[in-house]
Amino acid sequence: MTSELIHAEGQVIAAVDSSIYAASIAEHAAWAASRLGARLSFLHCIERIATSMPMDLSGNLVLGSQEQLLTSMAELDEKQGKLAQQRGRLLLDQVVERARAQHSVHPHTLLRHGDLLESLLELEQQSRLLVLGKRGEHADFGKGHLGSKLERVIRAVHRPVLVASRAFRPIRRFMIAFDGSPTTRRCIDMVAASPLLKGLDCLLLTAGDAASDDALRWAEQQLASAGLAASTIKVDGAADTAIPEHVSKREVDLLVMGAYGHSRIRNLIVGSTTTQVLRDCLIPVLLLR
Repeated sequence: MTSELIHAEGQVIAAVDSSIYAASIAEHAAWAASRLGARLSFLHCIERIATSMPMDLSGNLVLGSQEQLLTSMAELDEKQGKLAQQRGRLLLDQVVERARAQHSVHPHTLLRHGDLLESLLELEQQSRLLVLGKRGEHADFGKGHLGSKLERVIRAVHRPVLVASRAFRPIRRFMIAFDGSPTTRRCIDMVAASPLLKGLDCLLLTAGDAASDDALRWAEQQLASAGLAASTIKVDGAADTAIPEHVSKREVDLLVMGAYGHSRIRNLIVGSTTTQVLRDCLIPVLLLR
């Protein structure tokens, strides 16, 4: 049963860019790898820089000028590519050093060209946990939106995703958002089967009438069988507002909840709640399927 729930032989893969989340991603990933006893790899993707639309200047350029311009543009692209590689290697060196210094792990590095999601999907079969920041270096921080790449990754991959907060802090207490659905029941089973959260304080939260008493008792028993004594909290209100409120009120260090569903209908029900909680919570969120 355990092998069906978690991929015990997989590695932790942390995707980093030059956003302010890089240091936090490094520490959250190193923390997770050390708890799991897993290999850690930092991934940085160099994406193709969008160029402006080509213009037909043939009528305005003297003979040979167009060829010279094209040659100069090609040389510029080559220089930008080399600079992007140097920048990527420097970034990877920095997060590796931080992970080693703070958590005594010895990470590997992956520098790839192309789209982040495509790279993660290629690496998915050998991964156990993916770690990303809430926003990337090009996200709009002023509007409080999630990064578009994060949302794409969460919807596409089939591995647990740890969404790092802006700063790492020691994780001592975690909360599971539970509504009795098959998705959240699987979350309970996965938490019970994994060493990631063993020995930490556990809270089990349900909002409104989402989970029956029988479902809550089942969840408590599953966690207890794994050595996790969960304190159950039943609160009023909608999940997307109750969860962030009690995360703050009860000094929770990590939130565990179900990820987006794949169907359009399920995205409307679960996806909107997941997105809102990710936006509002200031702590790391572990998303499970």
